[in-house]
Amino acid sequence: MLLRFAPVLGCLLLGAVAVAAPKLCYGEATQEDGADLILSHGVFYPVQPPRKVEGSLAVRGGRIVYLGPDAGAERLRTPKTRVIDLKGRAVTPGLIDAHSHLAGLGQSLEQVDLTGADSYGEVIRRVREAARSLPPGAWVRGRGWDQNRWPDKRFPTHQELTGAVPDHPVWLTRVDGHAALVNARAMQILGIDASIKDPSGGRFLRDEAGLPTGVLIDNAKGWAEGRLPAPSAEDRRRTLRKAALHCVERGLTTVTDMGIGDADYRAYKALKDAHELPLRAALFLTDDKALLDAWLARGPEIDPDARVTVRGVKMYIDGALGSRGAALIEPYSDDANNLGLLVSTGAHLEDVARRALAAGFQVAIHAIGDRGLQDIQRMARLGIIASMQPTHATSDMPWAGDRVGTRRLQGAYAWRKVLDAHGRLALGSDFPVESADPRLGLYAAVTRQDLQGNPPGGWMPGERLTREEALRGFTLDAAWSLFLEGEVGSLEVGKRADLVVFAQDPMTVPEREIPRAAIDYTVVDGQVVFERGTNERGSGR
Repeated sequence: MLLRFAPVLGCLLLGAVAVAAPKLCYGEATQEDGADLILSHGVFYPVQPPRKVEGSLAVRGGRIVYLGPDAGAERLRTPKTRVIDLKGRAVTPGLIDAHSHLAGLGQSLEQVDLTGADSYGEVIRRVREAARSLPPGAWVRGRGWDQNRWPDKRFPTHQELTGAVPDHPVWLTRVDGHAALVNARAMQILGIDASIKDPSGGRFLRDEAGLPTGVLIDNAKGWAEGRLPAPSAEDRRRTLRKAALHCVERGLTTVTDMGIGDADYRAYKALKDAHELPLRAALFLTDDKALLDAWLARGPEIDPDARVTVRGVKMYIDGALGSRGAALIEPYSDDANNLGLLVSTGAHLEDVARRALAAGFQVAIHAIGDRGLQDIQRMARLGIIASMQPTHATSDMPWAGDRVGTRRLQGAYAWRKVLDAHGRLALGSDFPVESADPRLGLYAAVTRQDLQGNPPGGWMPGERLTREEALRGFTLDAAWSLFLEGEVGSLEVGKRADLVVFAQDPMTVPEREIPRAAIDYTVVDGQVVFERGTNERGSGR
């Protein structure tokens, strides 16, 4: 959920003042100083206004100075102008992920990838293989397991993992980031045994004898995670840059990092200062007392270059649906004694929200279950932004009905209901929970199908978006949710030249081909930061 005044409120699964954007200019270019970059003979989707423009776009000083017929751009051409002949290719504004975790993505790119493992045995095989290349006693880290993909769909227990990898401590984060699996060596190091108590808003899963099984849910995971070896400053910068490059290769020009600490902030700052951050990042501070006390006294950090901004606070109401931590009014349909977890008290949420808003910060609140959410009509009236992730729906559709049943499912992943209530959708992925590739999000939004085209017609197809609505959710409305719509989010004269060139037009190709519409160029501030078919990647400036 996200609120839209000098503050903002957070992230829905139902799954400080902006500058007015200048108007589009058609054919009114001047030759003053010429253009640094011209994209000619293309098909442009400005988003605002919602139309298609065939012609050229020109950039000077990192901003768009012209969009219109080819002849107008030619008048801005000089010997120093870089000209890219698009030959009819499609251009959209740079894509924006309104809910993501860039630092987490960087870490996951260097961990054991457990995504798609269709059995616990496959998880163990991947972990055992990775452990063979590590020095004795080194931690093995992995991410992406999902018991819902396994034949029995039950949470794992540590014994089989411990037997396969006895000498390395192992930490494996579940796909949603709300649970972890550890082996016996890790439990020994972390101090997890039969005597440990469940923290408020968390749970150590146990067997019939009361012994920990190795699965840690929500605040139990958070407690243990704080005892893991911390990465060095150099590690953070390396993985953060790797994640940023991963994103621009997929057409993302602005991302968020929902829940960072001071060490992550310093890594962002170091990359920006060294001109090694090739995209924009809107940072939301994690819910830590000492961190928030310092930042709320200091106030937001608004970057005049709109590269790294710190103006948000991230809190959690509950956990995730996949690990049965989402807080429900009635018990889980597949776990009659479970109402989920409230990971923060109402008093804490209100206190931090009031203090943050008074200090000029947005407030983002993770809320999944119906016990933690306001209803859609009320959200729209209050101006709360629904920050939603289309690929969550297509990932969760095989089992979401098991969790909440048919009746409650009607209010979940409800994109069309939000728009019909005149609410605003800011779309993203929650990566690394899902893939960082926004083309998958566009596809999921318009089809509500998996990549094999199932189910026919889409899952709860009445909630599908049009291509124009999906593109707006990943561009202008995502920018609006971050107070960046005066800078980016549409192809308008005066705005920063953040854009994506597609080899195939994602607005016209058959729906099934949207995920395969290749990214030819990603441009940030008028600089090419990714070019397909070359090793060329621009700097962070």
